[in-house]
Amino acid sequence: ALSTGRSARPWAGSSGRNGDSQLRRRHHPSADATVTHGSGNSMMSRNNYFNKNPDSSISMSKMDVIIPFSPDVPCDNNGQRMWWAFLASSMVTFFGGLFIILLWRTLKYLWTVCCHCNIKKKEAQKVNNPANSQAADGTAKGPDEKDEVVPASEVGWMTSVKDWAGVMISAQTLTGRVLVRTCVMNIYVTFSSFCLFYSPIESCQNFYKDFTLQIDMFFNVFFLLYFGLRFIAANDKLWFWLEVNSVVDFFTVPPVFVSVYLNRSWLGLRFLRALRLIQFSEILQFLNILKTSNSIKLVNLCSIFISTWLTAAGFIHLVENSGDPWENFQNSQSLSYWECVYLLMVTMSTVGYGDVYAKTTLGRLFMVFFILGGLAMFASYVPEIIELIGNRKKYGGSYSAVNGRKHIVVCGHITLESVSNFLKDFLHKDRDDVNVEIVFLHNISPNLELEALFKRHFTQVEFYQGSVLNPHDLARVKIESADACLILANKYCPDPDAEDASNIMRVISIKNYSPKIRIITQMLQYHNKAHLLNIPSWNWKEGDDAICLAELKAGFIAQSCLAQGLSTMLANLFSMRSFIEIEEDTWQKYYLEGVANEMYTEYLSSAFVGTVLCPCDVIYLPLPSILINPGNHVKMQEGTLGFFIASDAKEVKRAFFYCKACHDDITDPKRIKKCGCKRPKMSAYKQMKLACCFDCGRSERDCSCMSGSVHSNMDTLQRAYPLSSVSVHDCATTLRAFEDEHPSTLSPKKKQRNGGMRNSPNNSPNMMRHDPLLIPGNEQMENMDMNLKQYDSTGMFHWCPSKEIEKVILTRSEASMTVLSGHVVVCIFGDVTSALVGLRNLVMPLRASNFHYHELKPIVFVGSLEYLRREWETLHNFPKVSILPGTPLSRADLRAVNINLCDMCVILSANQNNIDDASLQDKECILASLNIKSMQFDDSIGLLQANSQGFTPPGMDRSSPDSSPVHGLARQASVTTGANIPIITELVNDSNVQFLDQDDDDDPDTELYLTQPFACGTAFAVSVLDSLMSATYFNDNILTLIRTLVTGGATPELEALLAEENALQGGYSTPQTLANRDRCRVAQLALYDGPFADLGDGGCYGDLFCKALKTYNMLCFGIYRLRDAHLATPSQCTKRYVITNPPYEFELVPTDLIFCLMQFDHNAGQSRTSLSHSSHSSHSSSKKSSSVHSIPTTNRQNRSSKAREAGHKQNATRMNRMSQERKWFTDEPENAYPRNIQIKPMSTHMANQVNQYKSTSSLIPPIREVEDEC
Repeated sequence: ALSTGRSARPWAGSSGRNGDSQLRRRHHPSADATVTHGSGNSMMSRNNYFNKNPDSSISMSKMDVIIPFSPDVPCDNNGQRMWWAFLASSMVTFFGGLFIILLWRTLKYLWTVCCHCNIKKKEAQKVNNPANSQAADGTAKGPDEKDEVVPASEVGWMTSVKDWAGVMISAQTLTGRVLVRTCVMNIYVTFSSFCLFYSPIESCQNFYKDFTLQIDMFFNVFFLLYFGLRFIAANDKLWFWLEVNSVVDFFTVPPVFVSVYLNRSWLGLRFLRALRLIQFSEILQFLNILKTSNSIKLVNLCSIFISTWLTAAGFIHLVENSGDPWENFQNSQSLSYWECVYLLMVTMSTVGYGDVYAKTTLGRLFMVFFILGGLAMFASYVPEIIELIGNRKKYGGSYSAVNGRKHIVVCGHITLESVSNFLKDFLHKDRDDVNVEIVFLHNISPNLELEALFKRHFTQVEFYQGSVLNPHDLARVKIESADACLILANKYCPDPDAEDASNIMRVISIKNYSPKIRIITQMLQYHNKAHLLNIPSWNWKEGDDAICLAELKAGFIAQSCLAQGLSTMLANLFSMRSFIEIEEDTWQKYYLEGVANEMYTEYLSSAFVGTVLCPCDVIYLPLPSILINPGNHVKMQEGTLGFFIASDAKEVKRAFFYCKACHDDITDPKRIKKCGCKRPKMSAYKQMKLACCFDCGRSERDCSCMSGSVHSNMDTLQRAYPLSSVSVHDCATTLRAFEDEHPSTLSPKKKQRNGGMRNSPNNSPNMMRHDPLLIPGNEQMENMDMNLKQYDSTGMFHWCPSKEIEKVILTRSEASMTVLSGHVVVCIFGDVTSALVGLRNLVMPLRASNFHYHELKPIVFVGSLEYLRREWETLHNFPKVSILPGTPLSRADLRAVNINLCDMCVILSANQNNIDDASLQDKECILASLNIKSMQFDDSIGLLQANSQGFTPPGMDRSSPDSSPVHGLARQASVTTGANIPIITELVNDSNVQFLDQDDDDDPDTELYLTQPFACGTAFAVSVLDSLMSATYFNDNILTLIRTLVTGGATPELEALLAEENALQGGYSTPQTLANRDRCRVAQLALYDGPFADLGDGGCYGDLFCKALKTYNMLCFGIYRLRDAHLATPSQCTKRYVITNPPYEFELVPTDLIFCLMQFDHNAGQSRTSLSHSSHSSHSSSKKSSSVHSIPTTNRQNRSSKAREAGHKQNATRMNRMSQERKWFTDEPENAYPRNIQIKPMSTHMANQVNQYKSTSSLIPPIREVEDEC
């Protein structure tokens, strides 16, 4: 009886017998135990049967193997195994096909050689020469020619079929992709079925009733069709027949059809399907899933390793469960497929635990050869796979945007220093609410220190490894949805042009991927900014900005030449600093209180509408933060944007929350909070109306420039810009100091960020401007000769015809004999190979048109002539510029230019980034600074020259009774020691600031802004400009403000002109260009004498602020105080430090100098002798100076009528210019054109000064610049 308990019948009888579903075997006698799938009773019945039938065919065949069967499955009567039939089908298919291919090739070759040896040549000619289709004379082809075309058409048909088959299997079409995906799925399913249903090896099955056999047939039919497509597409059929994939099909597809015929299934060589995994990489490439070389290589290695491993395990599984054929299959053992997989792995790894091993001869023989190949594969593939996985980018993921939270992308020069400086300012606690996530993208993985920095800010910072030049990496960081992209530059690279080119390429790549993205990039060289204009999608009106470090650095230094210490104050205003409280009464206490102030912008409350910002009760008392002065003739309108200096953004919010009804009687500013009063909202029509006024320059009531297209865009505008009293975006009022820039072409629909329009302020709709010719003191504009070119085409800078460099070169003897005083000495280190620093950016602020010609400080460059020749192309249109070839380390050259009488000495170097050692990058500048400070000077000549020209350096005695309230008008005793010479030194490495002052106690690790040289304004480093990146992102008006402050009036229009010509172009004086002169400039007020002397001794800063603004329309915003002014005992130290925006009750001392913004003085150009004020008019006479400014008197009656009369006499008289006695510092430019000369009365004091000067300089030859000066 069988193990199932069913009755047994004789095996020679009917084939419909009951039996168990598993195979029965008997082990070899050497086996320790008999492993059977049936019971002992079934084994006994089988032995009894053999004893009864000794002559049966089973015993004759020596096949002691019983095939299980069931009554409904017709199987072999003798229970023999039919594995050879399955194997024979595969062998016949393989060798039969191979024979047919070889036979076809042989016959084809014989046919070609014997009968048609020239047919290929004719066919090739017919196909390759389509001109044969027509006769030479253009007639139609003959019948013979038509017959020859038939072979060519047959070739085309075969080619098209092959191409179609190739496209189908390469996934180039939708059908092909579906076919490839189906093939991959079928491979997985069939191999998975083999792994799951590996037992029994052979069994009887009915195809029509066995569902698994039907599914297996379906898959193999698909493989057969896929094989046919591959066969058609193959160019070489023989090599295709011998491919691994073809061999796999031969040994897996035909046995399925044999199983249908024999009603039995043999597991056999189905494990060969695992070899198809070798093509897994190719299939993924067809489907465009694998793209990178590393991923393709990794998948290749893994697929080869796994497929070899699984295939070898399948072979061991087959032979071990079947046994050796010559042993009558009696030495088999029962092993699952996964046990064979385990056996192969421990064999490849040379571990070999011995718990599972091969017992058959075939299995052991296979293991011998597999160890050789498997060990080699394991030793080579596994380490490479681990290396590829280990080298996988740790930061190679993709950014997932968070709803309700913006993100920015920061790229470029990503280092520990640049990132830490950026994050320190961007994530500063004083910012109102930084709900922005920062995504850094760089192609180099961060080091441990930078990685630790990212982890400390993990809630707001993410890093991804990649390049912005790769669109795939841009997609990973979601650049299209980013709020902005910030590009950092390497400020210390030896080749600035190459660094700028890299950043420009980054901008091009980003703009090409997402044209609407806002980009803020750092540029090193000013002339490279022009290349950004070539990018079609670059649009500064939409928020794109380029922060040129060379331009701003030179502008900061130039402003320090006009008001020493201003560079420090501006740098602190645009940097986010935390308040550091010091209890001791030291200079650091007052300095750090000012450092905590920053520049903010905020819309003014409707309570200020209609007010004039002269009454300080409106600004300073309820809101103790400085609003930059827009002028006394400007009335505030709805939506006015103000610039504030405050220590916190919350303080600035009071300007918006201020309500006349609720807060009018409040004295404590902290109580000004948002009230429940309804705030008026601007309509879309009114908003667009103001935008139109921006274009035409008229008031809202008089504006008539609104077109019909405006009305059609109202709905779109209101949807794009939600209107509220906080975010009115098109009526931003900017500083009076920037009121008269070149007219802007800014679109009224410009996208607004943080409320504010980046406009040219002279066209602001909120300013009820007057005609420049009607402003008191503006009569001289009517007298200007319109045929003269004194200014550039924009009217923003003084201009002169270009001069050859030889005409401005001074020898040492000429410079020594020339009276130089009140000038600017620029010591520049550089040679032929040095990178250009852009000296034009240093000269332009000193040649701004809001200075009168006689107020321009002469500039003397001391340095290598070869280097200055390279810079001269950008300098030859500026007046009062001279060159002394030499070296700044030569004391003889420094004495020749009278450095002890200069207003400022600037020390620059173009060689700083060419040195690898950071400590030595500033060696030239430091040596030059120490050299100057150690010099001693004779006072005899200095006193003589100081009486005629020059001004008192900081800390010198100003006891002249003819002093002006403006610092720079009073004359001084000459400098006797170099330590008192005003110097500003440019540094690259912040830590080198410790070497500038030998008497300070600054620690080398102290931050730059906390050091004494920086606080005193004698040192400047480009690193302080890093904060402008985040400041510009949060408020794009900030960059416009600071560029207008420090560059003297540079505009986007001027940059476009410089991009075309690379030089300033002269322009004729017109009322429009002359009106551009009417803008503020920075100056310093002296408190020791003049109209503010009463406040200088114990007065309050708030009283000074109100008096200066009410009486003189000056806006004060800081103090330049002696370092030891707080000491009870007098000190000889002349060093000063900066105090930004002191509190109202801050006590003043007589030696203080006040930073202020002064309105343009129209009277100063008429005469240098007309400086007067009601409080000291009896003794106020002007002296020749490079910074003369007059305080306008309150009464100027009948001046306009006199000016009109003078206009009728404009061309009545022409005078020849003066002879060689005219000196180069005269107040009117000298040129070859005849012009009017207005004779002004000269005071007695001035006459004495001129006579004294002539008596001491009659033997001094004139400078050769006089001949060509504008």
